[in-house]
Amino acid sequence: MTTSFHAELEERLLRYARIDTQADESSATTPSTSKQYDMLNLLVAELNDIGAQDVRLTQYGAVLATIPSTITTAALTIAFLAHVDTAPAFNATGVKPLVHRHYAGGAIALPDDPEAVLSPTQSPYLAAKVGDDIITASGTTLLGADDKAGVAIIMAMANYLLQHPEIPHGPIRLAFTPDEEIG
Repeated sequence: MTTSFHAELEERLLRYARIDTQADESSATTPSTSKQYDMLNLLVAELNDIGAQDVRLTQYGAVLATIPSTITTAALTIAFLAHVDTAPAFNATGVKPLVHRHYAGGAIALPDDPEAVLSPTQSPYLAAKVGDDIITASGTTLLGADDKAGVAIIMAMANYLLQHPEIPHGPIRLAFTPDEEIG
């Protein structure tokens, strides 16, 4: 069953995956690449648009924000963190995310590289996903789901909680960081 939350989550992952945020391990700057700011600045704008509070981009390239508490009693603050960069070892330019609806099982050939095939034989976890929608890259790039999937999940959750103040929760802090892939 696809809900509006699932649709938003998919849309965010597809959109974020297309943004080249590859880190550079030889760089002395933080973030290590200026292109990571494409995603970081987008997150700042989206967090402001959905009504998050205390939204800011730090001098180190981290985006921070708050989802305010919906309860009047004291509660612990919880935090959700994801990184925006992708690994420097794989091409991250021109990512074409593909949605494979209702995976039927078996091998998935990636169209931009016919030799790139995902199979349940090599990835047994894939066999457990029959019937699910699966998102992959097209074969010549990495998808960047580590950790753009995390970014998409946190942003969809934040939007949902801000649209539904009837859901009780304490304060929630959000953080999106650059350069996790290179330490």
